[in-house]
Order: sequence, then C-alpha cells, then structure tokens
Amino acid sequence: MLKASSKKGICYNMNNSNGGVNNLRKMWIIFLAFVFSLTGCSTFPNETTEVVPKNLHVVSIGDSLTQGVGDSTESGGYIPYLQQRLEQLPEVKKANFVNYGVKGNRTDQLLERLNQQEVKKSLQKADLVIITIGGNDIMKVFKDNFTKLSVPAFDRQRSSYEKRLDEIIQTVRKENRDAGIVLMGLYNPFTKVLADVEEVKAIIHDWNEASKSIVEQYDQTCFVAVEDLFEDPKEELLYNDQFHPNDQGYERIADRIFETIKGKKLEELTNKKIIYANEERE
Repeated sequence: MLKASSKKGICYNMNNSNGGVNNLRKMWIIFLAFVFSLTGCSTFPNETTEVVPKNLHVVSIGDSLTQGVGDSTESGGYIPYLQQRLEQLPEVKKANFVNYGVKGNRTDQLLERLNQQEVKKSLQKADLVIITIGGNDIMKVFKDNFTKLSVPAFDRQRSSYEKRLDEIIQTVRKENRDAGIVLMGLYNPFTKVLADVEEVKAIIHDWNEASKSIVEQYDQTCFVAVEDLFEDPKEELLYNDQFHPNDQGYERIADRIFETIKGKKLEELTNKKIIYANEERE
C-alpha cells in the first residue's frame, strides 16, 4: 500500500497540497483538447447536425419539350419526374414549378415571350430556370431548305441561333441575377428514319457544342446533355409522332437533369446556402 510522503514520488497528498489538484486539472484540460482535436468537433458530441430543407422555385421556359408534348398524362413532360426527384433531396422541402413551355417556339419567339409581365415576374422569383429551346430552330432550316439540304445551311443558321440564345440568357439574368440557369441540349429525333445519315448527327452535335459554349460564358449556368439518351433506335423513347419523347423518354430526361444538377451543383446554381441545425455552410 502506498503512503503519502514529503519526498518526490508517485503519489501526492491531495489534502495537504494544491499542486496535485492543479496538475490534475491541467491534465484533464489537455486530455479534452486532445479528444476534440481528433474528432474535429466544435460542438458537444450529443448535438446533431441536420439539414433544414427549403422550398425551391423553378421556372421552366421553352418549346414543346417544356410544354410536355407526348406526355400521356399531360402533366408537363419531364417536370413531374424532376419534381419528385428534387423533393427527395434533404435540402429541398418542396419544388414548385411554373411551366411556360409553348409548342413550336424558336429562340426568336422565346425572346418575345420573355418580355411578358407574367413571365418576368416568375423569373424574378425563381431559384432555378430550366430552358428547352433550339429544336424548332433546326427544324426551320430543314423546312426552308428541304429540296436542297446542306450542312453549310445549318452552319449559317447556327450563328444566328447562338446570338439569340446568348440574348435569352442575358434576358433571364437581367430579371434575376441569382437564379441558376439550366439549358437542356438537343437530341436527334430522326434516329429511326435517318439512322444512317451521319450529317444529321454532326449537325445536332455542332449545335449542342455551340449551346454549351454560350452557357459556359456565364456564372451559375449548366448545360445538360441528352443527345446520347435517344441514340439507340431500338429503345422506344419517342411518342407516336416519332419526334417528341414519350413518358419513358421524359423520365430519362428528368433523370439526366437531376443527375447533372444534384448535390453541390444545385447549391451553386441556386446560390442558396444550405442551413444546418448547428451551422451554416456555403
């Protein structure tokens, strides 16, 4: 049995010396500091960190792909599928969509509609703006040059398309400098009837590259490629008109949009901080 001693040794007489108490206190403080440094904690272990979900306001503008032509439920094409996926995210409480899709719209017609007061007010409230446009611009070239189709004809019109697309993005940004802008790429609807025509594939690819280049010039923007989704002619992803997506095609589009923008990308696009129970993260 060890006894207290006035000499230096293993044990200290706690009743007669404050030195032992002070040393023990210092050792305890050092131990706690060491534990917290290992765990990286700035709060006590029994506190939890949880995401506080927010409402997400989404404005969809563009052509028939936004309107949802080919959707058997007539509920907005890709929109209900994307809404469901977004609302599965812990940071999203509810995704509210406003649909301004109009069948047949080209870039010049969309520019006109962006000046409508109803559309402008919606854009001002948006966290996210999703655009489908360009398919009818290409179709106009087909119709205008049906008897003498040539790649240069599409190249000439692509230059005008790029200018109008750039103006569309500028117009949206003028109404809302904080909203994320998502542009959906084009796909080749002629995979069955013109499967062997390489020029069509090249035209779609070039227009997509031009669109992507325009989008990348701006902050908080994102290009979503869907061209590859419709490349397999054996897959039934088109409506009866063999031009617009069917239900499965729209679901594939929604999946691609979601996979492209979810996570950190969604936070960057919407310029919203994710609020947690015990902290705030950029």
